[in-house]
Amino acid sequence: MTSHRLVQAYRQAPWRTQIQWIVFVLIAIVGAALVALVYLSIGDQTATAGLEIQNMQYTIEQLQQQIADQNSTLAWLTSATLMKARAQSMGFEMAMPQNELYIVVPGYQGRSTAVIAPSTTSSLPQSLIRPSYTQSLWEWMFQGIFNINANQNGH
Repeated sequence: MTSHRLVQAYRQAPWRTQIQWIVFVLIAIVGAALVALVYLSIGDQTATAGLEIQNMQYTIEQLQQQIADQNSTLAWLTSATLMKARAQSMGFEMAMPQNELYIVVPGYQGRSTAVIAPSTTSSLPQSLIRPSYTQSLWEWMFQGIFNINANQNGH
């Protein structure tokens, strides 16, 4: 009988077990709601970033089309036939070799040529590897020993 009383003494009331189950279910629902909220938040950020990328790509395509249009307009405006017509409308005439006049200016050396690429006879070293890296371990050790002997004999 005492064991039966002991079990009854530690047994919880039925309403307490019901409240514990209700609290457990509510915690599970709140946890699921938090997970869903985080999932929706990340999905929203991803969708917003995707839309921004699409808008930027559309803007890039529009700008590239504008650049191509302006390049073709520039090419048309600077075409040889149009430039010749514009020059003639301004009163310019085609230069003939017999009408050209060359003037020699004393002391003027002319334009210097622009050197963009390095010359082929540049002063680059023959080997790009330092001599200290081509030395073997034995050579390095004997060189150190010879230096020590030379220093000891010199003093």
